[in-house]
Amino acid sequence: MIVLGINAYHGDASAAIVVDGLLVAAAEEERFNRLKHAAGFPAAAARYCLEAAGVGIGDVDHIAVSHNPHAYLARKILFAVSRRPRVLRDRITHAVRIRDIRPALAESLDVDVRAVRARQHRVEHHRSHMASAFLVSPFEEAACLSIDGFGDFLSAMWGHGRGVDIRVTGKVMFPHSVGTFYTAITQYLGFSSYGDEYKVMGLAPYGEPEFLPEFRRILQTDGSGYRLDLDYFLHHTAGIAMTWDSGQPVIGRIYSDALVRRFGSARGRDEPIEQRHRNLAASLQAVTEEVYFWLLDRLHRQTGARALCLAGGVAFNSVANGKIRSHTPFTDVYIQPAAGDAGTAIGAAFDTWHRALGRPRAFVMNHAYWGPTFNDEVARVEVRQRAAELRDRGCTVSECGDPDVLCRHTADALAQGRIVGWFQGRMEWGPRALGNRSILADPRRAEMKDILNARIKRREPFRPFCPSIVAERAPDYFDGSYPDPFMITVYPVRADKRAEIPAVTHIDGTGRLQTVTADTNPLFHRLLCAFNARTGVPILLNTSFNENEPIVCRPAEALDCFLRTKMDMLVVGSLVIRRE
Repeated sequence: MIVLGINAYHGDASAAIVVDGLLVAAAEEERFNRLKHAAGFPAAAARYCLEAAGVGIGDVDHIAVSHNPHAYLARKILFAVSRRPRVLRDRITHAVRIRDIRPALAESLDVDVRAVRARQHRVEHHRSHMASAFLVSPFEEAACLSIDGFGDFLSAMWGHGRGVDIRVTGKVMFPHSVGTFYTAITQYLGFSSYGDEYKVMGLAPYGEPEFLPEFRRILQTDGSGYRLDLDYFLHHTAGIAMTWDSGQPVIGRIYSDALVRRFGSARGRDEPIEQRHRNLAASLQAVTEEVYFWLLDRLHRQTGARALCLAGGVAFNSVANGKIRSHTPFTDVYIQPAAGDAGTAIGAAFDTWHRALGRPRAFVMNHAYWGPTFNDEVARVEVRQRAAELRDRGCTVSECGDPDVLCRHTADALAQGRIVGWFQGRMEWGPRALGNRSILADPRRAEMKDILNARIKRREPFRPFCPSIVAERAPDYFDGSYPDPFMITVYPVRADKRAEIPAVTHIDGTGRLQTVTADTNPLFHRLLCAFNARTGVPILLNTSFNENEPIVCRPAEALDCFLRTKMDMLVVGSLVIRRE
């Protein structure tokens, strides 16, 4: 029995395929079309999933779409008819496309629509989010929370998961939203691209929560969840221009002039960051954490569960995630690597497998490597085709088929201060590079953060880099840490270790860590062990293999990124390219 999950006509369009209750493949469309957070229909991602499963579209029994245009229909209609005709037209168009996804799927696969015989299931957005976490978690019972901007007219949904069932116990409806509040302040601070919220999270430790009292009045908890002071927002009155059809998603301005009158002029994208901006970021993070933990305390009282499963865009707030076990009664937390909207493709597929088809659970997602892989011959062909360019750039090419030797040589280069592009195995699912599409560096070198920002990443200097650590050594370096193979939680670096790993210690003494085991990524674990044997430090600085683009997917893209930046070394499978 085969279920194809689809997140379409929304940011981070994606596809996933489940065969007999086991996840086989999952990928975001952006990795193929090279447009960050690509919206529209995930044509290439769907093709990849079918190829990875070794099936054709005619073999698919069920298609699960992570959106239900019929959910809360009366409220949607009431809102739409009271707004501008464009908003109503856009919503109707979106609903029509989602109602039957099969024509778009057939077109993307270049087959007759009659070949798509699968039954379609429409799974509500937030139920898809909760399913994407709980139904692939190791927990038989857990509290579940989905919290984001908006989806299917909700900004949050929570409930109690048991076995294959998630009983919904609460929700927050449009227009009130923690995610929308965070996005509005992100825009106000000059970070206006879709998905820029993580930049504000990185900026927050540089400031003080000077504006926390005012922000507490804008975002308040109440008996049903939380509410916004809507005077500071536009999304509920004028409607916000949103582009989901294809390419990179675009969201128009969310905050109103009232925010400008209260806090001063908004920062332009290229204007300097002042202390006021840092303090606004700190205040935003502080109030978000307060509401987040208040919701989680309430959810714990409702369910009595010790375990928690989180999803939705707000679940990417790794700073808050790292405090859950110390600030709430929950002792165990699971957040799958694509917690944002991309993850709803998996959630819709597993919700259909368990709830609609009545099948038992048999799968736990303990790693993120669900994307395409490429054998060494593909890399060799790329290198041969660009041999002249590589020679002109002073590059040498060699091959090392022994994994132990490859890891030792790479660890030696890293210990000498080299910056290494590391391309191995299957691509990661979700926005984090987790040791298969990574740029690696020595965490002991304090200057490495500035070098990477200037030579490779070309990004804002206040943003931190992350540590990947041998899992069994995490308690030696991080206070209160919990196993996290997905790099989605922030913990304090132990005070006695901060001077040892300055390149991955943020200004507030924290790090967003990835714990690596030999079971889930044996080669990356072997590299970390080789670096530890060389230096006595079981950690590498790990950042995504890209430069203002989606994470590289194919060897050709890895080679492109290596040549246009100033990386010292590229390892693709067993091929080693060094820039002398």
